Amino acid sequence: MTRICIFGAGAIGGYVGARLAMKGEAEVSLVARGPHLAAMKANGLTLKQDGKTHVVRPRLTDNAAELGAQDFIILALKAHSLPGVVGQLSPLLGKDTAILFAQNGIPWWYFHGVGGPLEGTRLQSVDPGGAIWRSIGPERALGSVVWQAAEIETPGIVAHHYGDRMPIGEPTGEKTERALLLSGLLTRAGIKSPVRPNLRNEIWLKLWGNLSFNPVSVLTLGTLAGLASDDGTRRVILAMMEEARMVGEALGVAFAVSALERLEMAAKVGAHRTSMLQDVEAGRPTELDALLGVVIELAGLVKIDTPSLRLVYDLCKFRSTPR
Repeated sequence: MTRICIFGAGAIGGYVGARLAMKGEAEVSLVARGPHLAAMKANGLTLKQDGKTHVVRPRLTDNAAELGAQDFIILALKAHSLPGVVGQLSPLLGKDTAILFAQNGIPWWYFHGVGGPLEGTRLQSVDPGGAIWRSIGPERALGSVVWQAAEIETPGIVAHHYGDRMPIGEPTGEKTERALLLSGLLTRAGIKSPVRPNLRNEIWLKLWGNLSFNPVSVLTLGTLAGLASDDGTRRVILAMMEEARMVGEALGVAFAVSALERLEMAAKVGAHRTSMLQDVEAGRPTELDALLGVVIELAGLVKIDTPSLRLVYDLCKFRSTPR
């Protein structure tokens, strides 16, 4: 049976782990910590979805060394946490272990398998000093785009709010045996996970909204619907999207929708407070560099000026830094 470890079993990791455990086609283990882990050990992992409640009891630990080599690791931590945990993954790594990275923003492996003059470029915004690239190696990486929203309602209980898509892909764009295997396991578990030949296009589609709405929400305290309906914030968000579009297209990205259409996609989510705003208000680190700082870094690589992105980044950096 395929062995899958969910490393970082918070809201999204818990949701994915619960769906896989419910289906029963893989041997699922979860690495978590704190009160959430204690509650799951005592009462199982509870998933609330579509008006139903499911309880599963996968293997649970805070020590990856107890689990042994895995076929797949699904790393479901926020991007800024990755450099601090890569050293803990070694007990889980066998010769052919693949790691699915389930983070928002531009991934650290972005320039693996792209060819051309930027092949192998390390991105300091998301991989300071190239630590992840060196310790894990991009050959193990599978990418994903997480379109779901979920939260830890109370320790041990994950509530799924919306979304059932999590497309995956190889950095090289190939439909490999490992990608197809994981895609099938996730899809049969109720998570739509087609293998995309060019996952970078979809990474940018989600990022396009996150890089603009999230930091602007931190500065204004606005919800998605509120930001999308106000003339002033709409102008700022569309200016940011236009600069980001130029950067993405310079890197070969094709945007499937217009900036206005992407803005309306976010508006339809409603009066939602972004995760970045919630993190700032809770005094937690944010995904600012993975969502926006990295785009400014990419703009430098392709020689595109991004004054709107830089202005919002600088203000949001100040606002989100504890003092």
